[in-house]
Amino acid sequence: MIVFLIPRAWLTGLSIITNGNDMNKKIIIANWKMNLSPQEHLVMAETIKKGVVVSDNREVVLCPSFTSLSAVGEVLKRSSVQLGAQDAFWDEVGAYTGEESPKTLRELGCRYVIIGHSERRNFLGETDQMINKKLKAVLASGLRPVLCVGETLEERQAKKTDLVIFNQLTKDLFGIHLLDNEQVVIAYEPIWAIGTGQTVMPDQAEQVFRVIRQNTIDLWPKLMANNNVRIIYGGSANENNYNNFIKLEHCAGFLVGTASLKAENFLAICNGVN
Repeated sequence: MIVFLIPRAWLTGLSIITNGNDMNKKIIIANWKMNLSPQEHLVMAETIKKGVVVSDNREVVLCPSFTSLSAVGEVLKRSSVQLGAQDAFWDEVGAYTGEESPKTLRELGCRYVIIGHSERRNFLGETDQMINKKLKAVLASGLRPVLCVGETLEERQAKKTDLVIFNQLTKDLFGIHLLDNEQVVIAYEPIWAIGTGQTVMPDQAEQVFRVIRQNTIDLWPKLMANNNVRIIYGGSANENNYNNFIKLEHCAGFLVGTASLKAENFLAICNGVN
């Protein structure tokens, strides 16, 4: 009997594998959190789909609530806008009340999944060990994780930002061996800036981006770290300040919260990053 060993990459779907140029693109992700009704999700998705200027230079991703994933996915079909989820569990099936598996998210048309957002770490007690398991499950399913890391105001004032970011990445990415076709997005979101209207200074953000990039190079071969990992900024990124960050050497885009709740503001960022 002949047994063929099929690489994990083959099992993750041709739609992921054949789009190898994505790493050269900027990426703008809308995280709508728990802010919109089902009807508002549809209106926002339709408005953004129609208003986004199609570009080979950047991706646009919308992350609605779980309850609206299917409906928003239908709106986005045959468009340039991608569907993302706000979280995923680390198992495909099981007795996990209220959770959704990466397999289900993929079947709904998701391409990206936010993992380890500070609101889940703080309000729901997610640990780095839980986030690590989620990252492994998301990658194994062929989806692309958007890993969130960031420091509190107290940690920044104590000059511990670099150490906090290093520790989070080391624990969150432990034991993850990227394949050539797999991609990870790492979002730097200073916790004290999320939803407050405050942002770090661009040079401070660039310093953290360098810490993140060096950490990925320590974990994986340099070519893979550079080619398979995009670093983006979150934490009150909006239509007025995005241009201060997108010029930075290591900034590949944005994870947008509050500013994504108004279509015109989010579109200003998307069409400006082109």
